[in-house]
Amino acid sequence: MLGGLALIAAAIGYRLDVLGDHAQTPTIATPALPIFDLVLTDLEGRPQDIGQWRGKVLVVNYWATWCPPCLEEMPAFSRLQDKYRDKGVQFVGISIDNAAKIVEFQKTTRVSYPLLIGDIGVMENSAALGNTRQALPFTAVFDRRGRLSSTKLGRFAEADLERELIDLMSP
Repeated sequence: MLGGLALIAAAIGYRLDVLGDHAQTPTIATPALPIFDLVLTDLEGRPQDIGQWRGKVLVVNYWATWCPPCLEEMPAFSRLQDKYRDKGVQFVGISIDNAAKIVEFQKTTRVSYPLLIGDIGVMENSAALGNTRQALPFTAVFDRRGRLSSTKLGRFAEADLERELIDLMSP
């Protein structure tokens, strides 16, 4: 059943990407959200506290290896991570796949930011960030104070995300 739900989420995410229903939605400054309380495992099985990236401009991307628009945006995310790492920007990918699938994926696709393992509960947590459709890809951008700056359902265009990062990095 989980596999069926995952395929439906991928189809919805892909459909939204193709149809263009993926406008960035700015939100009013909010207090820090529960995302910073999450502790997920990395590909080596070590716990990683999302709170370790407090104080940075944080881009959290929910994705899966079976989601075509997710895979299309990841090279851009890696380029932006490399470009702005020293300016306090941190990308984090949260996948609902198992570690073995992600390790296999990384053999063909370079990813320059941490990839963590989530589950259906973590995906449900994304609804608190605005992903009420529970579709992929879904990206949430946080300012240095941990406030949700914007969310994006569907593939995030590199130029759009870069403009936002530049705005959030400025004093």
